[in-house]
Amino acid sequence: MDLEPEMLGDALTRLRRAQGQLNAVIAMIENGEDCTETLQQLAAVSRALDRAGFKIVATGLRHCNAARERGEEPPMSEAELEKLFLALA
Repeated sequence: MDLEPEMLGDALTRLRRAQGQLNAVIAMIENGEDCTETLQQLAAVSRALDRAGFKIVATGLRHCNAARERGEEPPMSEAELEKLFLALA
């Protein structure tokens, strides 16, 4: 299923934020900073990536439901969307 960038604005924002956080984690490791703080930041990156993934799946669900409501064949089946969702879990 192709999703337009404008449909995924919130997910893109989350991914850009995660990218910045990941760059900070890399710098923390390279600079030999505290392990606890580094792992806390890494956990924040992981949560941000998970949330972006869930947002993309939710957008896909809405896109498929809208297609069904218009009487069109959705680009993905519910089983395919479920598989994507479970891949994130």
